[in-house]
Amino acid sequence: MMTLMPNIMSPLFTPNYPYFQPGKTALLSTPERLGASDAYTGRGVVIAFIDSGFYMHPDLADRVLVHADATTNHVVEEPSVSETSDLSWHGQMTSVIACGDGRTSQGKYRGIASGAQVVLVKVSSPRGSVKEVDILRGLNWVYDTHKRYNVRVVNLSVGGDEFSDDPDQPLHRIVRKLHDAGIIVVAAAGNRRSDTLVPPASAPEAITVGGYSDHNTLDREQWTLYHHDCGIDYTGIRKPEIVAPAEWIPSPILPGSLVDREARWLAPLLDNRAEEALKRLLQKGCSDLGIDPKIAKHPDEHLFHMLQARINGYKLIDRSHQHVDGTSVSAAIVSSVVAQLLEIEPTLTPDEVKAILITTARPLPNVSGQRQGAGAINPARAIHIAAQMRSHKDDNHA
Repeated sequence: MMTLMPNIMSPLFTPNYPYFQPGKTALLSTPERLGASDAYTGRGVVIAFIDSGFYMHPDLADRVLVHADATTNHVVEEPSVSETSDLSWHGQMTSVIACGDGRTSQGKYRGIASGAQVVLVKVSSPRGSVKEVDILRGLNWVYDTHKRYNVRVVNLSVGGDEFSDDPDQPLHRIVRKLHDAGIIVVAAAGNRRSDTLVPPASAPEAITVGGYSDHNTLDREQWTLYHHDCGIDYTGIRKPEIVAPAEWIPSPILPGSLVDREARWLAPLLDNRAEEALKRLLQKGCSDLGIDPKIAKHPDEHLFHMLQARINGYKLIDRSHQHVDGTSVSAAIVSSVVAQLLEIEPTLTPDEVKAILITTARPLPNVSGQRQGAGAINPARAIHIAAQMRSHKDDNHA
């Protein structure tokens, strides 16, 4: 029989993320960990997400302006995502982390830009990979349609094929065109631990974002740098410009996926405090979990460890959420803060937005500037500067 934990009032299973508040095993939301204001939610701002695929998640669905399938030469525009696959997970993650309204978590895991509208651009190939040609096709479509959809921000949580220091490299050129059209391009630095960047992150005009881990605490002394890429663009400027949270970030589970099916039974284990309740749960879910009904009826230590390993492997937070990591997440968070700035002052140019983020960033202690750029994004200070600029422009037009 299973050996229970000594304290019968404790759950039989534990979360696999760090937590520092005594008696509370909670994962911080994105706004909490950044101290982001809830007075601005990106209202009136449109963000285009370029990614491998998407899902019409409830936290986001009513603010999707269009879904563009750019996986073939003929880009197909549709009012919503009509087909999903395993590739949909990544784009669901970035778009909901940035712009989700938190309705599936009773408001807890909302994005910083929960009032922004979104344009979803699928760029993966039919074989499931994302190549430079796919990204380029999606970005060209955004450029051609940005006035129709009033796109002000492009989030790029995907990367090209190889290093280039050529100003006329196609992804460098299209980022430059978007920048010159007044569109802020936010690009993930990448997670390869490399000392070189690949386009579009290497485009000088992009806001390139690295990552840090806050270890699920507000204590800055415990924050560490994430293993992101860094490098120098073709103008000699070092990137990334800033870093943002890249680990332990709450994200929705893709509905209909294997994780979703098993989370139905695994997530309640995190709250169960009695062996009999565990037995009943496992007997109901044994088919979805692939467990022999006889073993489910008489759980042993081996089954206990196997279930805990699955909870850890799926990074489960609750029935509908898991935690994720990577600079894809960092870029999405920065895009959501950019939407706040544009809500305050819609006339901000891409260069002004980049300058605000850089000048208000807070350096991480004991970390080289070559790796972290100006430091960790500081939404509260950035909002203050944007509001000052808005007031100054209003005074000049009075």
